[in-house]
Amino acid sequence: MDRQLTLMVVHAHPDDECLSTGGILARYTEEGIRTVLVTCTNGEQGDGEGGVKPGEPGHDDEAVARRRLGELRESVAHLGVDHLELLGYRDSGMDGWDGNGHPDAFANVPVETAAARLAALMEHYRPQVVVTYDETGGGGYGHPDHVQTHRVTVAAAERTGIPDKLYYTAIPRSAIKRMFELMRESGADVGDFTPSDDFGTPDERVTSVLDVSPYVERKLKALRAHESQGRTSSCCGCRRRRSSRRSRTRRSSGC
Repeated sequence: MDRQLTLMVVHAHPDDECLSTGGILARYTEEGIRTVLVTCTNGEQGDGEGGVKPGEPGHDDEAVARRRLGELRESVAHLGVDHLELLGYRDSGMDGWDGNGHPDAFANVPVETAAARLAALMEHYRPQVVVTYDETGGGGYGHPDHVQTHRVTVAAAERTGIPDKLYYTAIPRSAIKRMFELMRESGADVGDFTPSDDFGTPDERVTSVLDVSPYVERKLKALRAHESQGRTSSCCGCRRRRSSRRSRTRRSSGC
């Protein structure tokens, strides 16, 4: 039996789906390819009402999670994603935060435990293509949940043998440099911040680029849905994980 053409994207938190893959989700959905978004955590370590941070008085993890999951569903509707799957793990917070030590934090869940759940979704949807972060959590980001998402996704893909291709999101270093140049030229206030030379993915490692410019407005609507986190748009590309298990070289990526 022929498999339905399916793209599965695996992310760590509500809002990650549009920051780095909103364009490809919108494009492939419009092209008639089934799209599946798997979000691993509930986003408890995000900002609360009024921008209150985790650990500050008034931050309510459960309330933050409820709001962020509601925003995620609105974002998914803007992007046209066919299926949203929630693994429901606890947000670990940024590297070095107190939340890292919570016993239920996603980063502390055994990889094989979470991979088994993701593998079950791969068995159900049987995606030809899976997209997630690289081993650094995405261009050197290093967020514990992003790194864990990478480990879990790779383990699930290898365990099932279902995906034909596994891609990593990436932000080419040249694109980051150009983005800041354009922001300054347009008068945007970026302060004295200058990205370090090792921020992002080396251009030579980016194997695939997909034009998603017709879907910018849909991506921006998805970004605005995450109002509680004050998210703005981001540039990205994708690089493909090299695998000895697959030899085909068809490539696809975008942001």
